[in-house]
Amino acid sequence: MGGCLCGDVRGGMEAVGGGRSGLRGAGQGGANEAVDYYFQTSGLRGLYSPLELSFSASKLKNMDAFSKSDPMLVIYTKKGGRLEEIGRTEVILNSLEPSWITKATINYQFEIVQPLVFRIYDIDTRYHNTPVKMLNLSQQDFLGEACCNLSEIATKFNHSLILNLQSSSGHALLGTVTVHAEESDSSRMAVEMTLHCLNLENKDMFSKSDPFLRISRLVETGGAIPICKTEVINDNLNPVWRPITLTSQQFGSKNNPLLVECFDFDSSGNHELIGAFQTTITQLENIYNSKSGANFFSHKGQKKLKGQLFVDKFQEKVQHTFLDYISSGFELNFMVAIDFTASNGDPRAPQSLHYIDPSGRPNSYQQAIIGVGEVLQFYDNDRRFPAWGFGAKTSQGYISHCFNLNATTNDSECYPCWANSIGPIINKAAEIAGNSLQYGNNKYFVLLIITDGVLTDIQETKDSIVRASDLPLSILIVGVGNADFKQMEILDGDFGRRLESSTGRIATRDIVQFVPMSEVQQGGQISVVQSLLEELPGQFLAYMRSRDIKPRAPPHNNASASSDYPPPPT
Repeated sequence: MGGCLCGDVRGGMEAVGGGRSGLRGAGQGGANEAVDYYFQTSGLRGLYSPLELSFSASKLKNMDAFSKSDPMLVIYTKKGGRLEEIGRTEVILNSLEPSWITKATINYQFEIVQPLVFRIYDIDTRYHNTPVKMLNLSQQDFLGEACCNLSEIATKFNHSLILNLQSSSGHALLGTVTVHAEESDSSRMAVEMTLHCLNLENKDMFSKSDPFLRISRLVETGGAIPICKTEVINDNLNPVWRPITLTSQQFGSKNNPLLVECFDFDSSGNHELIGAFQTTITQLENIYNSKSGANFFSHKGQKKLKGQLFVDKFQEKVQHTFLDYISSGFELNFMVAIDFTASNGDPRAPQSLHYIDPSGRPNSYQQAIIGVGEVLQFYDNDRRFPAWGFGAKTSQGYISHCFNLNATTNDSECYPCWANSIGPIINKAAEIAGNSLQYGNNKYFVLLIITDGVLTDIQETKDSIVRASDLPLSILIVGVGNADFKQMEILDGDFGRRLESSTGRIATRDIVQFVPMSEVQQGGQISVVQSLLEELPGQFLAYMRSRDIKPRAPPHNNASASSDYPPPPT
């Protein structure tokens, strides 16, 4: 997802009209697959940020007869229901109030739940000269354990979380452990640039080219990982693009090689290369300072072209991260809407998408709600989520495309209908998001829509999305069942052109992410939830930065943050 804040942040052909190609492995497609493969092989997708965790404990149980315990902390992450050790601290001698120097670095990923387990052991005197990695934990005295999710630490005002230590049976209280997280400063470094071109080669016969730029990071294996894409400028050989922002997480060091490519946009996805050249952030800064241009070269660099790239603005800056906002009190408020149209089938039949399996196996609707809710609940203070239904006929005979699921209206008995309309649901969510601005700007809303069929109100839906693009709102759409969802993909802003309303108004930003559940399940590489949520932090940041909304300052009683840090080692 990165942070190229010119609009789309995913890069690659899909982002500029190539269409969805499914979640395939590396080597099976274009640049977007390369992005997926890079993050998958790194264990990362979407937003990731390295967090450095430090640890201290208090009131530990004393296991030694003639001195105090010699504690060591072991950090685990839980994957697939199994614990995986990720690090050990040093041993602190004779202390029931240890503050360990050794830290652990974990990549925070917004779109997944990251369970952590902390276990403390009293290391026997016989093993004090043994490297901690070689210690057999079964030979040490167990002092207690604590569990949490990484997001619980990251969302705290001071990034510190105090946890009660318990016995393995979960009963006795054995003191506390404090976990403090620090986000890497490199996560905040960024470069903002304004780019334009002159004298581009025309690739169209009856008009001028529709150029856009794609910037990729070159890796040691020779591949190119797209990190940013500009918008498309129609019918122009001397285009000027909106400012773009590249983070140091994307380009690495200022001297890492980058590939700048200029394409002629084609709605079929078969974009034609106009020219390309290799550069670095340092060289782009030199282009800006010298007011000169960099020439493009033809395919494989065989021919120097007349077209040139110029850098009109180059500014290094420190920008606030997603966690800066969340830890200062900003919330993500979750809302959900469920499709009740007749195409779901009779809920009493096992083949129905609404069927409740007596064995407890969740259906597709339940999977999506549980998966997204499990992630977003940590970012919503009251953890109370509005839930609506659409596509049902009430007992009074009228069709409702927005009704409460808690039966607070007079028409609590509903029957399926065939019309599939989500415009009213989006309007309701937009109303809530708009009203929240009266009370401040620290709430951002996330609407999950789960549907099984083709929309009957596509233009109304477009109009609703365009209006909502000015508000603190993102829309996640999950397609369940085997319907043809190509119509839905139009709503997703990954096609290079922002949505346009019936009145000609253009969406101010991309706020929709659509994922067909069957396609992701067949791919098998990532979950539906990861696919849905990977763009959400970028949409959140785009909204906040476009309105110059800053994270809140810590409360005055938290001003002395040092008191919340682990004390010096004893």
